[in-house]
Amino acid sequence: MIAIRHLGLQDYEATWQDMQRYTQERNEYTPDELWIVEHNPIYTLGVNGKREHLLNTGNIPVINTDRGGQVTYHGPGQLVIYTLLDIKRLQINSRELVTLLERAMIGTLAEHGITAVARADAPGVYVQGKKIGSIGLRIKKNGSYHGLSLNNDMDIRPFDHINTCGYSDLKVTQLSDLGVTVSTNQLASSVIRAITTMLPK
Repeated sequence: MIAIRHLGLQDYEATWQDMQRYTQERNEYTPDELWIVEHNPIYTLGVNGKREHLLNTGNIPVINTDRGGQVTYHGPGQLVIYTLLDIKRLQINSRELVTLLERAMIGTLAEHGITAVARADAPGVYVQGKKIGSIGLRIKKNGSYHGLSLNNDMDIRPFDHINTCGYSDLKVTQLSDLGVTVSTNQLASSVIRAITTMLPK
C-alpha cells in the first residue's frame, strides 16, 4: 500500500532534506510514499547541472540538488510529486520509473484533451515541442526520491531566465495556457491514480 502525503506549499530545501532522511532511514519494510507538494519560487540545479544555463535568475534563489538532470524552476501553481519508492522491492529500474512517470503525466493530460509525448533524447513530457512536465530522480539504497513536476497554472516567466533542462531553445507551456482550468489538487489526484495503477503490485 502506498501512502499519499499532501504537503501543500513548502520551501524546497526542507522538503529535499526530508526526502533524503526518509530514504537514508528506510529498510525493507518501510512503506512507499508519494508526496504532493508545491514550492515557493526556486531554481534547482541537478547533479550535472551547469551554472552557464542560469542566465538571469534575479532574486529567485538557486540551489544545487542531488537529482538527475540540469536546471529547472519550481513555483506555486506547479504540481510536484515526489516518488519515495523501493525500486528493488517493486522490481523496476530507474529508466522504467522515468517511463512510468512520463506515461502518468501523458495519460492525465489526455484526460483533459491535451496530446502530449515523451522524447527519447530528453526525459519529460512535451506538447507541440514545448515542455510541460519534467522528471528528475535520485536512487540511493534501492530507494528513489525526487520525482516529477507538471506545469498547471503558474507564472512561467522565470523559465525565460534559464536554459530549461540545459536546452537554450526549449520553450515551456502549462495547462492553463492550453485552455484547461483544473485545480492543482485535482491534477494531483489524476497523476497519483495513474502512477499507483501502473506500479507493480
